[in-house]
Amino acid sequence: MRYDLTLTEHLLRPLIPADSPLWKNSWEMGRLVLAPEFRGQKILKRCLYLALEYLCQNEPADNLHASCSHVLSRLYRRFGFTTLEKNVLLEGTEKTYTLIHGYPEIALAALGSDTTHNELAAVDA
Repeated sequence: MRYDLTLTEHLLRPLIPADSPLWKNSWEMGRLVLAPEFRGQKILKRCLYLALEYLCQNEPADNLHASCSHVLSRLYRRFGFTTLEKNVLLEGTEKTYTLIHGYPEIALAALGSDTTHNELAAVDA
């Protein structure tokens, strides 16, 4: 982040001071699209876990950010994220977003905290 390329950066910029530690080594959580037949907590958690694990092993990552609907923010909260701001209006539209923040190590722990991750890891072996 910090290149003003994404919607989340655009929405966060007025809310978080430039010198805030929330910008340090920050990454945006993007979209994860799954075909309907593959939707479900086990696959979602596995995909998120693998993506975060790869990020943490290969890049400095201190902060995770995302913009999402209010309903989707509840899902992120189950994985250790917190809400920074609700009902953030996208300028020139009627669309509103919830801005969320998380720490990679907390999200990884939440995503890998049950046997679901271990069971799915065995499938790859």
